[in-house]
Amino acid sequence: MVRVTFLGHSSFLLEGSRRIMIDPWIEGNPQSPIRLEECKGADVYIVTHLHGDHGFEDAVKLSKSKGGVIVSIYEIAEEARKRGANSLGANIGSFFDINGVKVVLTKAVHSSNLGAPVGAVVELDGKRIYHAGDTGVFYDMKLIGDLYKPDLALLPIGGHFVMGPLEASLAIELLGVSKVIPMHYGTFPVLQGDPAELKKLTRSRGLETEIIVLKPGESYEL
Repeated sequence: MVRVTFLGHSSFLLEGSRRIMIDPWIEGNPQSPIRLEECKGADVYIVTHLHGDHGFEDAVKLSKSKGGVIVSIYEIAEEARKRGANSLGANIGSFFDINGVKVVLTKAVHSSNLGAPVGAVVELDGKRIYHAGDTGVFYDMKLIGDLYKPDLALLPIGGHFVMGPLEASLAIELLGVSKVIPMHYGTFPVLQGDPAELKKLTRSRGLETEIIVLKPGESYEL
């Protein structure tokens, strides 16, 4: 069993035999249910890209104070290393092992202040979870579904900077995934995507995908 806890915006904690934080934006996150000093840290911190709302700074602080390794695209991982954090740089390619966790970085269509933006598929305790990062929809999501067969996808739906519900419904079809948790919506006024609209559009495609809507601090057991 893997417990997936939504920490607001695009930040998640995965707990099983290991602890993984993805885009751990805690300080300054208006949706965060915890303060940084309350965070227990993780074995692995995955940072999808270098924008202020995706947790690079917090990942560095947590790695230095609580331990654990930051995993990101090579250039971002090198910046973390220069700041004294433990890090492992990678690129889009294939699964690698870090602290008992399997990770593969995936394509994302977005921007980044350093390096290239990515998503990630994490394999923990026999479950695979795809965090799309910040992205628009792209047809190669079908490859992610075909190759890695995620049990759960964490998809942005806010619009403006990322997919809205329309694009996310197509992403669900391309991925062929049975369970989705929407993210990256409602944090700021410009992120207007609505999970109810995502559900409606997904059904209109003839898909039976379960759309799991979590409030910050709530968990789902996979």
